[in-house]
Amino acid sequence: MFQLAANRQEAGRELRDCVVETLQELMKDDDKITALEADLGGASGFTKIKKTNPERFIQCGIAEANMMGVAAGLSLTGFKPFTHTFAPFATRRVFDQLFLSGAYAGNTINVYGSDPGFSVASNGGTHTAWEDVALIREIPGAVICDPADDVQMEWIIKEFLKMEGIHYVRSNRKAVRNVYKKGSSFKIGQGNILKEGKDILIIAAGQLVSEALDCAEELEKEGYSVEVIDMFTIKPLDEKLLIKEAKGKSKIVTIENHSIYGGLGSAVSEVIAENGISVPVKRIGVKEKFGQVGTAEFLQEEFGLTAKQIKETICQF
Repeated sequence: MFQLAANRQEAGRELRDCVVETLQELMKDDDKITALEADLGGASGFTKIKKTNPERFIQCGIAEANMMGVAAGLSLTGFKPFTHTFAPFATRRVFDQLFLSGAYAGNTINVYGSDPGFSVASNGGTHTAWEDVALIREIPGAVICDPADDVQMEWIIKEFLKMEGIHYVRSNRKAVRNVYKKGSSFKIGQGNILKEGKDILIIAAGQLVSEALDCAEELEKEGYSVEVIDMFTIKPLDEKLLIKEAKGKSKIVTIENHSIYGGLGSAVSEVIAENGISVPVKRIGVKEKFGQVGTAEFLQEEFGLTAKQIKETICQF
């Protein structure tokens, strides 16, 4: 069960700290958990694991494809590998290894792809991933999560390490605003209704869940009744909930820090179309653009993903 945070304007732990601290805690009782890094230990905080659990930390260097191969080998021998690198290198660069050495071979690889979309900030276009979800969706049996905050991230890490297969979690490395109360629990493949409404249905994932809630509050001041769903599991998608909540709505809006092609918006649209639900869908995300250099705040506005811009888009839809 989950509860919303008392103050959504406050930020929680840095998400990288959340990942590291959760792994360190789990390692106390599970000697099969192994952390793999691709020369970003300082950026991710994985060097802390190197200090506390040196025998279960592997520095693979700037060789991400090889890192996934090593992870597959560890899985074959009974270990539970947890890998990290920036989102484009965790998906686009290593897709063949994840697909063949991982999924096709029946191995388990847990992947943390950090700083997707505008959260890449000054690392720029070469490090920007607008397509990571689209790629991993094509891997049979893969699980994709996009946590709204550190509370959800901690739960996802713990849950992934109970499961077998390819598991991908994408998120900012830094702190994001609180959505959930500490101690909340969730279910893989199950969306969360954060706010009920009768007119507009907003479906969001990741740190944009906070923007979706802000947007809903502003829309309600203008007389709209807005429902907000946190679809933190993009694959497998909660089709049952989506079909149920879509019926009777005047419009459906998806919000994602990702391309509108192949991500959350595409997944939702497919379900709506295939089930004959006659409600128009607006996908809010990035369309036909590469990343660029700037602060995360500048890039979020540049790509039209602030609460104010989202509200304007919905009103024009």
